[in-house]
Amino acid sequence: MEIKVSVPGSCGELVQGTREGVPFLVTCPVDLYTHVIVTDRTREMTGLGAKAQAALRRVLRYLGEETFPYGLALASELPIGKGMASSSADIAAVCFAAAAALDRPLTAPEVSRIAAGIEPTDGVFFPGIVRLNHMTGECLESLGVFPSLKIAVFDTGGAVDTLEFHQRKDLARLSRANEERTDVALTRLSHPEDAAAIAQAATESALANQSILPKRDLAAIIERARSQGALGVNAAHSGTILGVLFPPDTGPATVETCVHRLAEDFPHLDYLQSVRLISGGYTVSRREEV
Repeated sequence: MEIKVSVPGSCGELVQGTREGVPFLVTCPVDLYTHVIVTDRTREMTGLGAKAQAALRRVLRYLGEETFPYGLALASELPIGKGMASSSADIAAVCFAAAAALDRPLTAPEVSRIAAGIEPTDGVFFPGIVRLNHMTGECLESLGVFPSLKIAVFDTGGAVDTLEFHQRKDLARLSRANEERTDVALTRLSHPEDAAAIAQAATESALANQSILPKRDLAAIIERARSQGALGVNAAHSGTILGVLFPPDTGPATVETCVHRLAEDFPHLDYLQSVRLISGGYTVSRREEV
């Protein structure tokens, strides 16, 4: 028996903040993944970091199981500590894979609650795009399916520890102060077919987040990106990533020219790669031994 589970990562968030004091993020899933493979040919565990190990312990306890009688291997395409939901993808993939191997399927809301018990979680494993209370794991709203925007991913440098960030004493106050701006951004997402409105919402949220976790030269980066055909930017609100957002039908030459200009004008930006906005969720495939 072999079971493979894949969960996407993210490029930061489209919008993040609080509404009436309740924290939320709007997911930005992209086509980079964590993969977990479970097999009955071994009981070896490979590739699991501390949070993935915690996920396995918690999901087994949730399912009423004391041991896991299979091998499990995790491999991820996502960088750590950048705001690309690497931990959330790892945690969710382990939970879904372990449950599938034990023939005890879990729902996304169940996994979200388990994940939030380890650290504030992203909701990339929910279908479509969602607004999630990342502190509790509660899905607050399903926003549907968005256009597959092209995203050029840049790293602004350093790393952010998710747990430490959300323990900041000033975070709630600063988020409340931004509520008017993030409410406007959320309103723009009520037209999920409108790529320009989505990018504008993301840009407004990224700018609002400057009071919490500033990105160097953000306003100038936005201006330069738009002059090169981009619709706007989004940010990792608790990470170091910036995404430059393009219409789905943008040609590779336009993206490459914009990336080159931004790297030239802002040397502190480290271009990582280009991805696409996708619908969130997870996949499970099973292969039985012949």
